[in-house]
Amino acid sequence: MRLPGLLLVYCLGLSALPAHADIYGYIDGEGIAHFSTEKLDNRYQLFMQGGDFDSSRIGAQPETGTAQVSTPLTNYLVQHPNLKKFEPLLLQAAQEFSLDPALLKAVMAAESAFNPAAVSPKGAVGLMQIMPATAERYGLQGDKKKTVEQKLTDPKTNIRLGARYLRDLHRMFPDQPDLVVASYNAGEGAVQKYKNSIPPYPETRNYVRLVTQFYRLYQPAAAKLAVTTFSGTAAKRIHMTIPGRRNMPTAMLD
Repeated sequence: MRLPGLLLVYCLGLSALPAHADIYGYIDGEGIAHFSTEKLDNRYQLFMQGGDFDSSRIGAQPETGTAQVSTPLTNYLVQHPNLKKFEPLLLQAAQEFSLDPALLKAVMAAESAFNPAAVSPKGAVGLMQIMPATAERYGLQGDKKKTVEQKLTDPKTNIRLGARYLRDLHRMFPDQPDLVVASYNAGEGAVQKYKNSIPPYPETRNYVRLVTQFYRLYQPAAAKLAVTTFSGTAAKRIHMTIPGRRNMPTAMLD
C-alpha cells in the first residue's frame, strides 16, 4: 500500500533525527511508571538509548534498593488501557489528516500520558493538551451547555484538533518534522523567531527528544516486538517528566 505523502515524510523524517536522545524510567512502589529524558536521580534507569530501548533494564531493580518491579516499562507505553481505548479515534484522525499514527501516539504520551482529563496550569486540556485559544482558532466555540475547555475534554474533539494542528504545522515546516514537533510544544512563532530552528528552550529540546524516541517505539515493528518479548500487566498511570518544563498536566486518572 502506498503511504500518503505526509505520512511518508514523518516515517522518514522523524526516523532520521539524531539518535543520541536517551530516555530513562522506573516503576515506583505504587506501580506508577516514570519517564524522563534525563537521569533525574538514581531511581531512573536507562530505558531507551538512541534508536533502541534497553531491554536489560526494563523492570530492573532501581539503584535505590527498593523491591524489584516485574512490570515492563515498555508495556506502560504500548499497552496502556487509554491508548487502546482511544486508538480508533487516533487512527481515524491520522487517516483524515494523512499523519502517521505513531506520531499521534508519541505526542499524546508526552503531552498527557494518555489522560483525557489532564489540564496543565497553563490551561492546556486533554489528551493532546490543546490550548483553548488554539481550539477557538480552529472554530471550536463554547455555548450555553459547555465551555471550550469542557468540549476539549471530549477525546474525539481533542484528538482531531491535535491532528489538524500537526498537519498544519507540517505545511508550515515541510520536510522538517523536528520543527513540527518543536512548534507543537513551543508554538510556531518561537520556531520562526529562531530562524526556523528548534528554540533553545530546555523543555522544547527535551520534548523533541522524547517525542522522537516514543515515535520510534510506536512504529508497528517496534511495538509488536515490545509486546511479544515482554509480557506484563499494563499500567494505569504514567508520569512524564520533561526537564525544563515547569507546568505539567494535573488530574491524573487511575
